[in-house]
Amino acid sequence: MARVAFVTGGTRGIGKAISARLKADGMKVAAGYSGNEAAARATADELGVMVVKGNVGVWDDCVSAAKAVEAQLGPIDVLVNNAGITRDGFFHKMSHEQWNDVIRVNMDSCFNMTRQVIEGMRARGWGRIVNISSINGQKGQVGQVNYSAAKAGMIGFTKALAQESANKGITVNCVAPGYIDTDMVAAVPEEAMKKIIATIPVGRLGKAEEIASAVSFLASDGSGFMTGSTLTMNGAQYIV
Repeated sequence: MARVAFVTGGTRGIGKAISARLKADGMKVAAGYSGNEAAARATADELGVMVVKGNVGVWDDCVSAAKAVEAQLGPIDVLVNNAGITRDGFFHKMSHEQWNDVIRVNMDSCFNMTRQVIEGMRARGWGRIVNISSINGQKGQVGQVNYSAAKAGMIGFTKALAQESANKGITVNCVAPGYIDTDMVAAVPEEAMKKIIATIPVGRLGKAEEIASAVSFLASDGSGFMTGSTLTMNGAQYIV
């Protein structure tokens, strides 16, 4: 029977590439989104996946999303915590709202969504949880104290939950992408982008499909002995 995967933030950018790859791997896929209806419809039509609306920073939305996926596709076997936002600014000027928004969507969401699926995974004796962190959660970034803190928190979340879940057939891993060629990065001014690429030893931006390939492995049966790990995928821009 096909595994069921839920990818948060799964209708655009890296998330869409992950949804496409897991669907190609033979899984039944649901892609979460928060507001872009056009992108959600396009992803549903293009990939043939279920789309589910909700804010992963809101507990009740996560409860509803998980129930909707289970009702249509079955129990969730693979969870990819990918959804994230930025609210950049220097810390000494950062508002409480900027801090809270990012922590809620990028970090609290890991609890909100994983809590919906973890008991079922434990009962069935199999599960894959993949958290999408960031290079800036590993090295920090000026103007992103909130984002860096949340993405670093995902790595700690991964390590601890992996130890709790290892004897139940559940793996918990993390992928930390560097600069990836998505709409978000494309919005960076050309001159600034040239400076960024100059700091990447491979000489280019990463591809969303490359991140999806890593997630595909971590979501597979073949990754059963790999848990608690963070895969650094940044073209050697920052080596851990």
